[in-house]
Amino acid sequence: MRGIVQALYFCVPFREQLLEYYANNKNVGEAEENLLTCLADLFNQINSSKKKTGVIAPKRFVQRVKKQNELFRSYMHQDAHEFLNFMLNELVDILEKEPNAKDSLGTSSKSENIANGSIHLQSNGVQKEPQITWVHKSFQGILTNETRCLRCETVTARDETFFDLSVDIEQNSSITSCLKNFSSTETLNAEDKFFCDKCCSLQEAQKRMKIKKPPKVLVIHLKRFKYIEQLGRYKKLSYRVVFPLELKLSNTVENADAEYSLFAVVVHVGSGPNHGHYISLVKSHNHWLLFDDENVDMFDESAVQTFFGSAQEYSSNTDHGYILFYENLGGRS
Repeated sequence: MRGIVQALYFCVPFREQLLEYYANNKNVGEAEENLLTCLADLFNQINSSKKKTGVIAPKRFVQRVKKQNELFRSYMHQDAHEFLNFMLNELVDILEKEPNAKDSLGTSSKSENIANGSIHLQSNGVQKEPQITWVHKSFQGILTNETRCLRCETVTARDETFFDLSVDIEQNSSITSCLKNFSSTETLNAEDKFFCDKCCSLQEAQKRMKIKKPPKVLVIHLKRFKYIEQLGRYKKLSYRVVFPLELKLSNTVENADAEYSLFAVVVHVGSGPNHGHYISLVKSHNHWLLFDDENVDMFDESAVQTFFGSAQEYSSNTDHGYILFYENLGGRS
């Protein structure tokens, strides 16, 4: 929870919007308290603190999260990516229900949440107009899913929105290669044939996913926890995956490179999926800081690479980058 909240606090467009929301809603009574008001209050406490050092205990926010979601009530180890998805979707739901909530088109629709952070916009092939909140403006991008029938060559494109990209990882690879694999062409055949509307039958097809609209803030989740059939359980993949400080996103529909700069990393510390610890690295005023519970240390930018992962399967290093936050350089005001 703390790792995600710190990454979000140092996400400047999100923080500015949340502090503005606090200023406009600070007189809301406790009866109307929700996850959004508690997070806004926490951000305001951090932002308005006069002390140069010190910590703030986020008691109200933690209590609210536990009240809202039973998953987070126990002392069991929980996943930071699941928490990020829960929180962003919860904030969107709250904003959409507010009486003064209006999107640019004056229409609204309920978000439909799915596991990897995507929010589908289509139902029965008809695209619904989504309500655009400031959470969407910070994190939402659009993917297009293209399927080409190999018999008639017809291309069917379906758009869906996302708050983060969950990518498969391989040993000694990079974020760039992970994203290329994410957008690689897959052949649908045998039992996986595609129903082509033009052919009115199941046909072999090629499918690929491309980024139609890159988000202002690109969140990349590395799938480090994998179910291993032979073991009958999940295992943590400690693979070395290089994530650059500057990233060019080339797998876009327009083929125009979107340039991003890394500003936060949530790191999973531990050898397995059922236990461990989260720390966060954030960039603030051109300095990198490492947050580990109440300890905050400055560290050199070159040390970011110590969190890429391990080149060998068995290594003493268990601190691995898990969720990456990139800011679109073109989106800077």
